[in-house]
Amino acid sequence: MPTSHRDCPFCNIVRRDDLDAREVYRDEHVIAFFPTEPAVLGHTMVAPREHIPDIWSLHEDIATHLARATVRVASAVREATELKGLNIIQSNGEVATQTIFHLHVHLVPRWDGDAMGPIWPNETDYTEQAKDLMQERVRQACRRIDTR
Repeated sequence: MPTSHRDCPFCNIVRRDDLDAREVYRDEHVIAFFPTEPAVLGHTMVAPREHIPDIWSLHEDIATHLARATVRVASAVREATELKGLNIIQSNGEVATQTIFHLHVHLVPRWDGDAMGPIWPNETDYTEQAKDLMQERVRQACRRIDTR
């Protein structure tokens, strides 16, 4: 897999080709920066420096580095913003609102009455049978994955 894509805006930030990027953290494996249009002030994205399009393409060793950096940067955002809460959002695929196909984690500080609003529906109407069926399907898929 290529480590960088010429047309990827996040790869441009990794290569330091985007002079407008507001980088806040960088190490050998990851980079953290503010999005161009933050949802709230302090909204930070953490991404692997290697071009990885989505979570299904992520190798466990890079996942470990990404998780550690996410915790580290979340602590920094907490200290800098005096937040009241934090959403950690990671989207995959257009239907899940992924617009840049370079894996990244959003750290979104939250306060009462902020511009984000709720991120979950107030309620759903799934039947117990539908939930049981999905539970079994995911359980079986987990078992298959564990044996690979």
